[in-house]
Amino acid sequence: MALFKYRAYDSAGAKTEGQLDAVDSQDAMDRLKAQNLLVSEVSLVKSANQSSIFASNKVTLADVEFLTAELSLLLASGVRIDKGLDIIKKTKAKPALAQLLSKLSQSLKKGSSLSDSVAQHPDVFEPLYCNLIQLGEASGNLSLVFAELAKDLKFRQELKRKIISSITYPLVILFVCLASVFFIFNFIIPKMATIFTDLDAVPWYTRMMINTSNWMVEYQGLLILGILAAGAAAYYAFKQPEVKLWWQQVSLKLPLIRNMVGLTERIRFCGSMAMMLKSGVMVDQAMRLAAGNIKNYQLKREIDIAREKIKRGSGLTQALSQSALFPDFFVSLLEIGEQSGNLEQIFDEITQRSRQEFESWTQRMTTLIEPLLILFMGAFVGGVVVAMLLSMVSINDVGF
Repeated sequence: MALFKYRAYDSAGAKTEGQLDAVDSQDAMDRLKAQNLLVSEVSLVKSANQSSIFASNKVTLADVEFLTAELSLLLASGVRIDKGLDIIKKTKAKPALAQLLSKLSQSLKKGSSLSDSVAQHPDVFEPLYCNLIQLGEASGNLSLVFAELAKDLKFRQELKRKIISSITYPLVILFVCLASVFFIFNFIIPKMATIFTDLDAVPWYTRMMINTSNWMVEYQGLLILGILAAGAAAYYAFKQPEVKLWWQQVSLKLPLIRNMVGLTERIRFCGSMAMMLKSGVMVDQAMRLAAGNIKNYQLKREIDIAREKIKRGSGLTQALSQSALFPDFFVSLLEIGEQSGNLEQIFDEITQRSRQEFESWTQRMTTLIEPLLILFMGAFVGGVVVAMLLSMVSINDVGF
């Protein structure tokens, strides 16, 4: 099967366009004619097994958030789930999402439930997502569940965007600094070196710059290959479970990174807890599912230990107070929520406060890192310029 994009006109002359699955273009035209549509254009969008370098063949977090939000609106309007999937597929969804919608629609037509259908795609839908859909199907509040899931996915998308934006500018400054170093040692210093005929008579800093420049010019190909190889090795290493576990343990000990990891994991856990408690999930099951949203193995293990303590009769506040996710202030909030029976509101409050704290933290770190990198680049480039000027002055000293 392949995905085709079409443009056609209905019996009233109104223009319609969308996407559909078909064996080939003729099959697509036959299916459209069976719907009493006058076809004007049919074109192949993406084959089911085709891959492309320029087009992503993967459903992203933004795609899942779009699908969830649209399903929430359609279900709230009284549209059936299978019809809703067909409506979304007819929009300008990218090929990967359209193929996923086709698979979900086919699974529903075979008699499977929506929760079972999405569970068949674990690379796209997390266990928490599938379990909440199952809960929504059982309670009849599927549209509300989709609305809560859409809010959570939207925040996660914003969180990812803020993390990327917070490190983009410092990385740009670092790239400019490295480019300046490359330019100076490959073009400026070699031209300057021609005026120094006797290296033994020039100052030590001049000899060091010229020797460094000569080494970079001669071995820069190997240097670039070494950097690329080191980057590829690091990327491969961090894909290994042992290295990933080591880094997760180390990140909780580094002063700046520890705070960011704790904030993001607390937001994931408390946001999931608030969403599930609102949906009527029991605390024990909610903690089990919410722990699956935690990426750091050590913090996830602490939550699992807390859940086991709760199953043995310990209080929620007492169990979670031993986790690094919850400082004393948030522990006191949990105690109030446990005593009043408003845990879902407390978890939501902790999530909101943690989001604000994370935004403030990223702004402070960006404000701090930017001038430090600019200062480093200015000091390095300025140091090279001063050394070059002193070297020029030393020529007259040698002459006398």
